[in-house]
Amino acid sequence: MASAQMAAPPQPVVPSWRLEPLAGWHLPLLRDPAFLPLQPVLQQAVWLGLPERILQALTAHKPLAPQVLVAFQGSSPEGLIVTRRLNRSGSCWQLQHLRLACSEHRRPLASALVRAAINQTRGASSWIANAATLDNDRLAVLREQGFQPLRTDQLWCWRQEGGAAPAVPAAANNGGELQLQPLSRRNALLLWQLEQAACPALLRQLLDRRVEDLLDQSGRKGWLLVDPGRDQAVAAIRWLGDHPGGGHDVELTVHPGWPHLLGCGTELLLHRLQQQLQGAPRGLWLRSDVQDKPRLQWLQRLGAEARGERVLMARSVWHRQEHPASSALGARQLEAVLGKLQPRRQPLPTPLTPR
Repeated sequence: MASAQMAAPPQPVVPSWRLEPLAGWHLPLLRDPAFLPLQPVLQQAVWLGLPERILQALTAHKPLAPQVLVAFQGSSPEGLIVTRRLNRSGSCWQLQHLRLACSEHRRPLASALVRAAINQTRGASSWIANAATLDNDRLAVLREQGFQPLRTDQLWCWRQEGGAAPAVPAAANNGGELQLQPLSRRNALLLWQLEQAACPALLRQLLDRRVEDLLDQSGRKGWLLVDPGRDQAVAAIRWLGDHPGGGHDVELTVHPGWPHLLGCGTELLLHRLQQQLQGAPRGLWLRSDVQDKPRLQWLQRLGAEARGERVLMARSVWHRQEHPASSALGARQLEAVLGKLQPRRQPLPTPLTPR
């Protein structure tokens, strides 16, 4: 009598989603609480999307508007992903937002959205993404798609609570004052040089930024502290975008050789950018490497609120190259054709081999 075999437990059925580029008629459907904070970003993507598609069809122009994919199951939107390029060449892109509605298949849906966003983008050689350190599902999805952690950042939210801005600090070389300059095309090269000096080598290579990329990303909203004796920016702050929870994301950079500016110099930059952003009542959001103890201590003294940690992750995209064997074969065929056109040479005698 044959032994009875236990039936394998049924495997969960993962639904298939329909992925569509964001269109205007999608906006009224995206009313889930997970999507509502992104309404300004989604509206911008819709309004800029049509001109971008026309330009892309007529020229080799790379898209500037955020690229949005929406996942549907039937007529119900289940998730969306927002990506944007970080440089004009389109070599580096960022997974900016990944939002899912209440669903029992959150991880497969997130994987499908990330994979589709990467596959539909042509010419990208690197991708940047962020995930909260406590979001294990998001971290696992990014790792499955080839992302590797680069560093862990602490997020901070700073709000001005009265008091005058500090004075411009003195330069180290001659005792004179540093120059406080608004970001413009004239001094953008100094900002680029500063960020290149402060950025780790691997991340600098992945971002592949030029001067124009910083101007594009910041909307020319920012301030620099410049040492006029060296014609060098020693600290700077620039706007990165609107924060989904309110306020503004900003990038604060201090030259590695000027750590003493963490204090009155960097506080002055915060005050000036807040004024430039018309008060920014909901705060400026900064990030700091968890290994950067002096900056963490300065932000605590400043009264900034710690808002959790996130992991900066990156992925390189390797494009298919021509197979070496086929290249060698083509070279041998070309050599054979050209050999017939060469002047005849006396053939070398073939050595005798013993029989």
